[in-house]
Amino acid sequence: MSKKPPLLHLPIPTHDKGFYNGFSRAVTMTSTMIIAIVVIWAVAYPEEAGRVLAAINGYILSSFATWYIYVMGAFVVVCGILALWPASGRLKLGLAGDTPEFSSFSWYSMMFGAGIGVGMLTWAVAEPSYNFNNNPDVLLGLASSGGADNITNAFKWSFLHWGISAWATYAVAGLCLAYFTYRRGLPMTMRSSLVSLFGRHLSGPLGHAIDVFAVVATVFGVAQALGFGVNQLVDGLSRIGLGGYLTLADGTPSAAGIIVAIVLIMGASTLSAVSGVGRGIKWLSNINMVLSFFVLAFLLVFGATTFGLTSLFQGLWVYILDLPALLFTVYEGGTETGDALVGWQGGWTVFYWAWWIAFAPFVGLFLARISKGRTVREFVIGVVAVPSLIACVWFSLAGGTAMHLEMTGEAAGAISGATDGGKIFAMMDVLIPSAFLSWLMAALIVVLLMTYLVTSADSAVLVVNTINAGGYEGPKARPHIIFWGVAVGGVVAALLLIGGIGAIQTAMVIGALPFSVVMALMCVSLLKAVFNDTRRMANGVPSTVMPAEQAAE
Repeated sequence: MSKKPPLLHLPIPTHDKGFYNGFSRAVTMTSTMIIAIVVIWAVAYPEEAGRVLAAINGYILSSFATWYIYVMGAFVVVCGILALWPASGRLKLGLAGDTPEFSSFSWYSMMFGAGIGVGMLTWAVAEPSYNFNNNPDVLLGLASSGGADNITNAFKWSFLHWGISAWATYAVAGLCLAYFTYRRGLPMTMRSSLVSLFGRHLSGPLGHAIDVFAVVATVFGVAQALGFGVNQLVDGLSRIGLGGYLTLADGTPSAAGIIVAIVLIMGASTLSAVSGVGRGIKWLSNINMVLSFFVLAFLLVFGATTFGLTSLFQGLWVYILDLPALLFTVYEGGTETGDALVGWQGGWTVFYWAWWIAFAPFVGLFLARISKGRTVREFVIGVVAVPSLIACVWFSLAGGTAMHLEMTGEAAGAISGATDGGKIFAMMDVLIPSAFLSWLMAALIVVLLMTYLVTSADSAVLVVNTINAGGYEGPKARPHIIFWGVAVGGVVAALLLIGGIGAIQTAMVIGALPFSVVMALMCVSLLKAVFNDTRRMANGVPSTVMPAEQAAE
C-alpha cells in the first residue's frame, strides 16, 4: 500500500444555486435541524427537556467515564509518539516550498485565544480554590481539605484539566486536518481526516455524518464557553458601572444582561468573522495576548508572587510525575470513598474531557487553518507544550493569589463569596486599595474577556461555515457567517434563559460523545498516514499533491 500514491481527491457534493450555493445541504440542513430541535424543545418544554437531558447526561457521565478517560489518554500518547518520531520532523504540513503564514507570536496568540482563553479567565481563579477544599487526594485521606498539605494537589488537578490533555485533543484534530489538507490537497473538513481509513466512501453519507457530528459538537462546545463568558462579562460590566440592571440580587445575570452580552459578543464576532482570519481574528488574538501578559505581569508584581511561583513549580513537578496515573486512573464505586471518587471524577475530569472533545472540531480546524508550512513535530510541540505552560502560569499566579489572600484572611471571604466569574474582579478589589485603579483594572479585564469571547465565537462561526461548505472559504459564505453568528447567539441565549449554564453543559456533554468516536478514529488514521508516507518517501513514491506550478505545466 505504501508503494502507491495516496488518495489526493475527495469530492464533496455541494449545491449550485440559491442560499446554499457552494454548501453541502446534507450537512448544513441536518446540523441546523438537530440544533434547532434541541433548542426549541428546551425552550418550549423546559421542565421535560431538563429532566430528559439531565438523565441522558448522567448516564453518559457514569457509563462512558472509562471511555472518555482512556480516549483522552490516547490523545496524549499519540502526540507523544508524533513529537518523538524522527520522521515527524521531516514531514511538513504542506509542500516543500511552503512557509508559515503567521509569525510565531500571532500563531500562539490565535491558538490560545480560540482554545481556552475564555474559560481560563473564570476558572484560573475559581478552580484551584475548589480543588483546595476537595479533590481525590482529600477523598483518599492523603491530604487535608483546606490544609497546607493540599496546596500542591489543588494545582496538580487544575493543571490536569487545563494542560496537556486539553491541548493534545486539539492537536490531534488540528494535525489530522492540516496533514490531509496541505499534503494531500483534500478539503479542510472533518471527513478528510479519516481518508486513510475509509477512502472515497467519505464523499457520501458516512462523510456527511462525520461533518454533522463536528458541527453539532462545535456549536454546543462553544456555547458552553460563551455561557461561562456571558456570566463573567455581565458581572464585569455591572462592576464598572454599565448597568446594575444586568444582574440579579444574587449576582447572576438577569434576562436583560444575558441578551445585552450576547448581542455585544455575537455582533462583534460576526463582523470579525466576515473580515477573515488574517485581519480581524489575528489582530484580536494579538490584542488579547498582550492584555493577558499585562494582567500576568501585574499579578507577578503585586500578587502573591512567592506563593504563586512556588505553586507553579511544585504543582508542575508533581503533575508531570503523576501524569501517567492521572491520565488512566478510573475510579470505581461500591464503597463510600469509591462513590465519592466516582462522583468527583464524573463532575470534574469527565466533564472537562467532554468539553475539550466538543471544542476539538472548531479549535482543531482553526489550528489547521493557521498552521500551513510547519512540520508535524513543530505543530505538536507548539500546540501542546506552549499553551499548556501558559495555562499553568495563569492558574498559579491568578489562582495562587486568590488562594493566598483567603488563607491569610486578607480577603475576608470576598473572593470565595463571589460568583465563579466574579472571583477575578473580587481578587483585584482586594489587591488594589484605590477605587479608581481597581475600576481601571476591572475595565481592562472586561476588555480582555470581550476579546477572548469574540475570538472564540468568530473562530467557531468560520469553522462551522468551512465544514458546511465542504472545506472551502470564500465571499459566498458571508450570508452563512451572519446566519450562524445569529444562530450560535440564539442557542446560548435560549439555553441560559431557560436553564442557566447547566442546560448548556448538558447539551455539550451529549453532543461530544459521538465525536469522541470520530476522534479515536482520527488517531488511527493519522498514524497510518504518517507511517505510510515515510515508506513512500523511502521508495521514491510521491506522498503529496503536485505543486500548482507543476500541475500547470
